[in-house]
Amino acid sequence: MKVVERYIFRRTFMMFMGALLWTMAIVWTTQVLARINLVTDSGQSALTFFELATLILPSIIPIVVPFALIIAVAQTLSVMNSDSELVVVSAAGGSRHIIARPVVILALLASVFSFAVDNGIDPYARERGRQLVATAHADLLSLVIQEGTFRKVDDGLFVQVAERRPDGRLGGIFVADSRQEGMDLVYYAKNGAVVQDDDKSMLVMTDGVVHRKSPDGNLSVIRFSSYAFDLSAFSAAAGAITMYPKDRTLAYLYNPDPNDKLFQNKPQTYRAELHRRLTEWIYPLVFALIALAVAGDARSHREGRINPLITAIAIALFVRWLGFFVSNQAQTSPLFSPLVYFVPFAASMVAIAFIRSNRTMELPVAWADALSEIAGQTAERVSALWLRLKRGAGMKGGQA
Repeated sequence: MKVVERYIFRRTFMMFMGALLWTMAIVWTTQVLARINLVTDSGQSALTFFELATLILPSIIPIVVPFALIIAVAQTLSVMNSDSELVVVSAAGGSRHIIARPVVILALLASVFSFAVDNGIDPYARERGRQLVATAHADLLSLVIQEGTFRKVDDGLFVQVAERRPDGRLGGIFVADSRQEGMDLVYYAKNGAVVQDDDKSMLVMTDGVVHRKSPDGNLSVIRFSSYAFDLSAFSAAAGAITMYPKDRTLAYLYNPDPNDKLFQNKPQTYRAELHRRLTEWIYPLVFALIALAVAGDARSHREGRINPLITAIAIALFVRWLGFFVSNQAQTSPLFSPLVYFVPFAASMVAIAFIRSNRTMELPVAWADALSEIAGQTAERVSALWLRLKRGAGMKGGQA
C-alpha cells in the first residue's frame, strides 16, 4: 500500500478497535445481566459465572463487528474531510481508489474474522454454555432443600424450607406453584423429605394443607397427611442438553443427523441457519461500502443536513434490520431463503453504484429534516435540564 493508504488504514483500524471494544462491552454487559439470575439462583461459583459470561462473547462479535467498522470508517473519513485531507488527496491527483482500497482491505479482514468466530468458535462456546446451564439446573435440587432460603425453582414455582433436621428430614415446607395458567396452588407442610425413586426425585410432604385457587376465583383448602411433589424435572443430568441449530457447527448444518429429533420436527430451521452463517460474515464489507458511499468523497459536508456518521449508521441499521427480518422468516418459509443472500448483495451494489458515479449516498430530505429536528429538540431539552439542575444545586448551596 502507498503512504496515504497506510495512513488511512492505520487511522481506520485504530478507530475500529476502539469502537469494537466499547460496543462489545455495552452489548456484553446487557447479555450478562440478563443471565445473572441463572447463576445466582443455582448457587454457582464466581468462576462459573465468569466462564459463562466469557462464552457469550463469540455470539455477539459477528453482530458488533459490522457496526464498529461502519463507525470507524465514517468517522475517520468525515474527520479527514473536515481537515481538508481528502481534498488534498484529490487535488494531488489521487483517485478515489486510494481512499477505498485500505477501507476494503480492513473490511475483508473483519469479514474473515467474523466468519472464523461465527463458524469456528461460537458453536463450541454455545455447547459449553449449554452444559453449564444444564449443570446449574442439576444443582438446583440441592439448593431447594437448603434451610432458611426462599428459592425460585422455575417460572411460577417457589420453594422454601424452614429447617433441615439432623436425621435428614425437612421441617416447615412452603411451595407456591402457579405454573398452570389460572390455577394457583400453595402447599404448607410441617415435615417432609427428599426421596430418590429410580430416576425420580420426589419431595414428600407430610401433615400439611394445600390452598387451591381455581380460574373462577373459588378457593379450596385440602388437608393431607402425605403428598409427593415431583422435582425430577429440575434435577436432570447435566449431560441431557438440547442442541439448537445455532449451537451446531457449519459441517453439521451441511449434513444434519437424520436421527436428530429437532431436525426431524423443524428441518427448515437448520437450512435457515446455514444460509445465515453463509451471509453473516459479509456485512462488515457491506457496511464499509455504505460508509464509503456516504463519507468517502472529497466534498464539504458543511452543507449536509446531518452528520455523515449518523447517515451511515441509519442506512446500516435499515439494511441490518432487513437482513434479520428475512433470516427469521426463512426459518418457517423456504421462499425467504434467497432473500438472505439478496439483502447484502443488493445493498453492496447500491453502495458501489454511488461510489462509481462519484455521488454521495444520503437519506431522503424528509428523513434528514426529521432527524435534524429531533436532534435539535433533544439538545435543547438536555440544555434546559442541565440549567435547571445547576440552578437547583446553586439554590441548595446558598441555603446551606
